[in-house]
Amino acid sequence: MATAAAISVGDDLAPSFGGRLLHPGDDGYDEARQLHNGLIDKRPALIAQCQTTADVVDAVNLARDAGAELAVRGGGHGVAGRAVTDGGLMIDLSPMQGIHVDPRGCTVRAQPGLTWRTFNRAAAVHGLATTGGVVSTTGIAGLTLGGGIGWLAGKHGLTVDNLLSAEVVTAEGTVITASDDEHPELFWALRGGGGNFGVVTSFEYRAHPVRDVLAGPVLHSLTDAHDALAFHREFTASVSDELTVGAALLHAPDGSGTKVAGLVPCHCGDPDTADAEVKPLRAFGAPLADLVQPIPYPVVNTLLDGAFPKPKGALNYWKSGCAPRGAVLTERG
Repeated sequence: MATAAAISVGDDLAPSFGGRLLHPGDDGYDEARQLHNGLIDKRPALIAQCQTTADVVDAVNLARDAGAELAVRGGGHGVAGRAVTDGGLMIDLSPMQGIHVDPRGCTVRAQPGLTWRTFNRAAAVHGLATTGGVVSTTGIAGLTLGGGIGWLAGKHGLTVDNLLSAEVVTAEGTVITASDDEHPELFWALRGGGGNFGVVTSFEYRAHPVRDVLAGPVLHSLTDAHDALAFHREFTASVSDELTVGAALLHAPDGSGTKVAGLVPCHCGDPDTADAEVKPLRAFGAPLADLVQPIPYPVVNTLLDGAFPKPKGALNYWKSGCAPRGAVLTERG
């Protein structure tokens, strides 16, 4: 990896660079390198906060010529820590937050610094939505390049299923468009492959007519979690594509610290059909609270925000795992 001294040639970009170039010790450096996951503490030799695609090209060329490790940060969480580097160059795309909605063509073109909160609000003005996560502070770039599960996935597919094209800066510093018609192999790789294929500077999405949805948490006592999760498994096996149901063990939203089991439906279809299809879930067991109601789609994307109260610096231990198909929850209490 290149040394900090080698990266310091980034000063040569200053006359033409449209964003900010941050070195260790500069005002804003520590804030820019911090991710949602506070356990990640890496120190880039240079942070390039880009405003335009041209800025990204300059930063990529600098990293390549200096032989530096390159990390790319969008506008969201960066839980895994790959959005920042020790001693290398960090491209920070969070200032790039442009968005354009085409209501006639039902498409949205958005830059990678956006979060889904901003994306959803802009699309909702035109009665449109694209599948986009379950927490509004998630960045559109990371979610899209990782696949993208969200409340509309049953009806409208994953986020990547709705990606029409992407503007990409390659390792050579070339700007290309990847789509089904142009560079199709790269487009295939971008849709769920994560990083290392280039820096995406613009996403074009398909959008769908979605306004209000029937959604909200139904909360059960933690002692009833086994039965609630078993019900979720059986219930979701036969519901329509319009209904997505999340299940989680969480704290009650009243701030009491009470641990509960939550079933969260989101029905994006006809209101009359929605009421009938969600009714068995609302009637199951003896819920502590039933907060299901018609709400605008952007609101449902904020329902789990309370579980991610800090935009940066949360000191949580993150881990994931896979359960074998057919696994049965056996512990109670």
